[in-house]
Amino acid sequence: MILARVVGTVACTIKLASLKGSTLLAVQPVDPAGRPRGKSLLALDAAQAGIGDTVLVLEEGNSSRMILGDSTAPVRSMVVGVVDEVALGSQEG
Repeated sequence: MILARVVGTVACTIKLASLKGSTLLAVQPVDPAGRPRGKSLLALDAAQAGIGDTVLVLEEGNSSRMILGDSTAPVRSMVVGVVDEVALGSQEG
């Protein structure tokens, strides 16, 4: 899973039947401090996330398809959680 921030939504005029009613989000991977890292990607929303939310993105097609309940759905990335807070462990020691 990766930590990301929702930067937009994607509108589709035509969708496969297995994706109808689903929202597609543009997400930007971020580090634990919230700084952008890497390229943005598209992810199907399973957590009712909104623009500006920090989210957990599952980047594993089989697991995403299991969540959808469709073993043939063309899905690789899925938003599976909205993050309330990121707390980094202590570096003491």
